[in-house]
Amino acid sequence: MVLVAVALAGGIAFGFLPRAVEVEMAAAERGPLVVTIEEEGKTRVRDRYVISAPVNGQARRIPLRVGDAVQAGQAVAAIEPLRSSALDPRSHAQAAAAVRAAEAALAAARANARAAAAQAELARQELGRIESLRAARFVSEQAVDKARTDADRSVAARSAAEHAATAAQFELERARAALASAARSPGAAEVVEVRTPVGAAVLKVLHESEGPVLAGAALLEVGNPESLEVEVEVLSSQAVKIRPGAKVIFDRWGGDAPLEGRVRVIEPTGYTKVSALGVEEQRVRVIADLASPRAEWARIGDGYRVEARFVVWEGSDVLQIPASALFRHDHGWAVFSAEGGRARLRPVVIGQRTGLRVEVQSGLQAGERVIVHPDDKVADGKRVKAR
Repeated sequence: MVLVAVALAGGIAFGFLPRAVEVEMAAAERGPLVVTIEEEGKTRVRDRYVISAPVNGQARRIPLRVGDAVQAGQAVAAIEPLRSSALDPRSHAQAAAAVRAAEAALAAARANARAAAAQAELARQELGRIESLRAARFVSEQAVDKARTDADRSVAARSAAEHAATAAQFELERARAALASAARSPGAAEVVEVRTPVGAAVLKVLHESEGPVLAGAALLEVGNPESLEVEVEVLSSQAVKIRPGAKVIFDRWGGDAPLEGRVRVIEPTGYTKVSALGVEEQRVRVIADLASPRAEWARIGDGYRVEARFVVWEGSDVLQIPASALFRHDHGWAVFSAEGGRARLRPVVIGQRTGLRVEVQSGLQAGERVIVHPDDKVADGKRVKAR
């Protein structure tokens, strides 16, 4: 009975002994560490040209398709003069009446011109007779001056009547042109050919079908698909960490291996963009060039999606631990290390960090194990064991 009582008491005491907390552990190790900024981007042709209509007119159908190659100076579009519109019955009757009125006005103007010519001839003859009489001293000098003035006035009236007849002729031609319901076919010299400034490939056909166009209207876009660059929109707070010439890694573009690039331009002007969650963000465009051989990204075209990782810092031999092992302690950072089966609080000084890894500048040595994701069961001196 004594032995049974002792065994029972020992079992009860053993059951109330503190158990070791099961935790996940990771070792502090040295290795390469790369700090990056990740954002989505898209490719675009570096030098693209928008070919526009130089004049108002009727554009012919553009036979080119996206991807077709064009040579410098090649005619890519043709523009004819605008065609006149057909007249409805009422407008046709009005135009016909305008023609008849113009014909009558022309007849009246020509009659006035003939009358003015006859009057001028009479005045010339009268001036000749007056000058003869003046030579014989039968009339005064005043009569000669009056006759000469009348002759000059008659000549001017005849000239005005002739000009009026000419204007009436033009009005008749305008009325007849307005009456025409069909446009005449434009000659070859009236067609304006639009030519491409460079040898490239067609990127977009903006006005494919035949139809009227205004001066300045875009017809198509051309560019060299081999001169690609990548446009990435990053937060302004992250853009200040990126420098021109920084290394860029392009992932998830569809190929088996990532591509490399270099930052060429960080635009100095930001803009406001609303995110998918409805939050206003200040964004900055960063332009990067592809540095990998052309053969590796030959199938990438204009407007393709890529994921860009901008390298802002990297080290080849860095002491690092998982970022999930850190927690705040006394206005700094600390970790729990596993020493002799117990958890020990270790303040640490950290440096660079990524989403998953963090650099440890002091407080740990390579090979020491730290507790990952410590919860409220873990405390300094608490017994722990690996899960």
